[in-house]
Amino acid sequence: MNLITNSSWIQTYSGKPFWPLEPELGEIDIVDIAHALSMQCRYSGHTKRFYSVAEHSIHISNSVSPENALWGLLHDASEAYLVDIPRPLKPYLPQYKEAETRCMLAIAKMVGLAWPEPTEVKEMDTRILFNERAALLSTSVREWGLTGEPIPNLEIQAWSPRAAEVFFIDRFEKLTGWEL
Repeated sequence: MNLITNSSWIQTYSGKPFWPLEPELGEIDIVDIAHALSMQCRYSGHTKRFYSVAEHSIHISNSVSPENALWGLLHDASEAYLVDIPRPLKPYLPQYKEAETRCMLAIAKMVGLAWPEPTEVKEMDTRILFNERAALLSTSVREWGLTGEPIPNLEIQAWSPRAAEVFFIDRFEKLTGWEL
């Protein structure tokens, strides 16, 4: 069954139509990505204070090697169009994973990133969970069953959505030389 129809699109922050199940390079806009990620709270909102996917992405970008910094910034960029699904749910949503992959492929192609996402970025995306949990979540409940170490010297700020959006765009411009 083909789920794609003429009405299977979303209107982005900038007013553009975006077909999340059939993304095209011309529809992708870094300003839309920065805005949407700055408005989405990690951990389904179950945090002590608002903490955006945009801030999370900036921390990953700053924590990886310079050659992987753009990947770090954009590793969750598909969530601007598909929303942030909690990690424990993703294995049960194979169609979401397919949509996420299509979207990330288009984003990577648009900015010239080699596919697939580097292992270093995935590793930092796991390590930051320790930092985020300590700063933002109740630690009085059961352990998550993760092994590893937090990212050293990382301070979770819990920026406002507007600040996270501005910092995300600034980081993108510095990494790419693009002016948005």
